[in-house]
Amino acid sequence: MDQQDQHGDIGALGGAEYAEFMELAAEEGLDLDEVADDLADMSHGPLPVLAVVGRPNVGKSTLVNRIIGRREAVVEDRPGVTRDRVSYEANWNGRRFKIVDTGGWEQDVLGIDASVAAQAEFAIEAADAVVFVVDATVGATDTDEAVVKLLRRAGKPVVLAANKVDGPSGEADAAALWNLGLGEPHAISSLHGRGTGDMLDAILEALPEAPAMTFGDVVGGPRRIALIGRPNVGKSSLLNRVAGTDRVVVDEVAGTTRDPVDELIELGGVTWKFIDTAGIRRRVHLAEGADYYASLRTAAALEKAEVAVILVDGSEMLAEQDTRIISMAVEAGRAVVIAYNKWDLLDEERRYYLEREIERDLVQVQWAPRVNVSARTGRHMEKLVPAIETALAGWETRVPTGRLNAFLGEIVAGHPHPIRGGKQPRILFGTQAGARPPRFVLFASGFLEAGYRRFVERRLREEFGFAGTPIQVSVRVREKRGRKK
Repeated sequence: MDQQDQHGDIGALGGAEYAEFMELAAEEGLDLDEVADDLADMSHGPLPVLAVVGRPNVGKSTLVNRIIGRREAVVEDRPGVTRDRVSYEANWNGRRFKIVDTGGWEQDVLGIDASVAAQAEFAIEAADAVVFVVDATVGATDTDEAVVKLLRRAGKPVVLAANKVDGPSGEADAAALWNLGLGEPHAISSLHGRGTGDMLDAILEALPEAPAMTFGDVVGGPRRIALIGRPNVGKSSLLNRVAGTDRVVVDEVAGTTRDPVDELIELGGVTWKFIDTAGIRRRVHLAEGADYYASLRTAAALEKAEVAVILVDGSEMLAEQDTRIISMAVEAGRAVVIAYNKWDLLDEERRYYLEREIERDLVQVQWAPRVNVSARTGRHMEKLVPAIETALAGWETRVPTGRLNAFLGEIVAGHPHPIRGGKQPRILFGTQAGARPPRFVLFASGFLEAGYRRFVERRLREEFGFAGTPIQVSVRVREKRGRKK
């Protein structure tokens, strides 16, 4: 049990179950410290979120690449370029967090200030802390001052990065940014890495160990639903339809009319909080670059939600953007319900082709409950709540360690891994390290091929359900101590 104390929170495992798990590891002759570390890696819930904001060309994407340690964020953006990937996972000094990059789309018909403000607003909404990047060689501009006002109103912890300080001569430029009133400017060069270590230390101090949200643990707290989907699939209509006359209250955050609005809505005798990504109707209308803003809004909504209801226009062919949005929800680890809207407009032929498209394009989310609805007529709306409840139940499912290992034993006996290179890797034992979404750690004697991992995941679903939830299966290859395999 000292391992348990040493590694802090062990996710979904209680003390007795943790002891049982470590006993299994000892029987297999594995290094218990390594096993405990592996378990701690998978035990975390949602990661804290850091937003990187600032006006164009101050080096935001370069800084994101520097923090995540690879060149992944787009550094040379042309206006109108679609960027669906807006969040990345990072690790500094053993602590993991998520970065939301707003280095994407720069200018629209409303001019640069409105564009920067809208980007910053969506990102700050999703974040637990913010890095505000300013070009120290230029100094604070009017656009920077506008972002400072947004940051003050949001009340999130802010780390000020004075970028493009490549040597001692730039330190004075950085010091001038004290005037912004956001505390110490960290003089950095995101291009060369100068000063980024100290800035990352400050970021870790600003970020909570885990996100502030308490996922439905609050007694009587309404469960949070993100209504997401590509533009014009009917999100606003659906929200207005479910609100109907039963709307309990509109919980409007203090501030401008562009603040996010969450609706508390009573459905099936239960109050739910709908996180409104359809809220573009209350915000600036952005013409070009709408895909990029839609991605930012979707990411912000998913961070706040427990379940994603993904609205798809059934009357049109499934678009690449539909599958991207579904992937975003799965990657975010949220429970998923897919609602096919405009069902009343579909003739028999379209329904036939829709089924074929679903089989072909949505094979990775066959486990998600599906509801065919019409936001316009209200058809089948009563089926939405049972689907959401099913998905949430799957998302929170826990499989006891003893039962899981009996099941894994059956798999290994009935369907052993193919022999590769004269060796036959096998699953030694495993445990569910966490829920919301379910996260499993399997310990194996050798590398398990992707096809076999998919087979194990499929069998886990057949055996234990997990309807409506992504499940994460992590395999750790561990040699036994003091003996060769």
